[in-house]
Amino acid sequence: MNINIEIDENSGFCFGVTTAIRKVEEELRYGTQLYCLGDIVHNGKECDRLYRLGLKTINHEEYSRLHNAKVLLRAHGEPPQTYETAVRNNIEIIDATCPVVLQLQKRIKKEFMQNDTKCQIAIFGKHGHAEVLGLVGQTEGTAIVLDSFDDVRQLDFSQDIRLFSQTTKPLDDFRDIVKYIAEHIQPPATFKYYDTICRQVANRMPHLLHFCANHDAVLFVCGQKSSNGRTLYKACKTVNEHIYMVEGPNDIDCRWFEGFSSLGICGATSTPKWLMEACRDAILETTI
Repeated sequence: MNINIEIDENSGFCFGVTTAIRKVEEELRYGTQLYCLGDIVHNGKECDRLYRLGLKTINHEEYSRLHNAKVLLRAHGEPPQTYETAVRNNIEIIDATCPVVLQLQKRIKKEFMQNDTKCQIAIFGKHGHAEVLGLVGQTEGTAIVLDSFDDVRQLDFSQDIRLFSQTTKPLDDFRDIVKYIAEHIQPPATFKYYDTICRQVANRMPHLLHFCANHDAVLFVCGQKSSNGRTLYKACKTVNEHIYMVEGPNDIDCRWFEGFSSLGICGATSTPKWLMEACRDAILETTI
């Protein structure tokens, strides 16, 4: 097989994840026993790499029992209760919350604090996602999570609505929800929305579509837990039916690419560049 392989230069970690991983590597370099509250990134291969360096991932139940330790908070952010536990249990926090997420948390908390109980704070985001849990925590658990467009009907349009979004949700879907609420709000109730979607993530979509459309076949490298990855993969499939999603080199079947002259390799914001390169190398070794 003679095939030209190109790795998308814009795929890979967003700056929030890059910063979090750099902080982990710096701490581990000094031999520190470091814990991470939840998977640092939704990519099993990268988590395994950091585990081998010494990072130990714990869940919230384990965190609540931890004392006198050092814990990294990943880019997704955490609710206020996590910080309260740290003070109570003498836990040193290495806060790697993405600046975009941190700013969003502050805006939601400010809105919550200055509004009465009749004002509905709605968050367009995935139920149970780590970032969304942190955002809902800013409202003492009262925010309404809109997982999809259909969930907008659970809002009371006779009451004030303030709409925010998880930073990695699709921009077009957010705009559809904004349009629907604006058309259905019942004065004197008011509606305000805040476009809090990270442009570094949102702007990847048009680039990825162009990248995928310009190759005969595409290998999309993505962790199984990545919601951002599934969203991007689904969009890419609309412009190239010959796209295959894998977690790593061992998942690749080179027969997928027989008869094609060009192959593009891309990934999610949680996909490390080294993993895309490993997939490329595995294909080249097989086809030589």
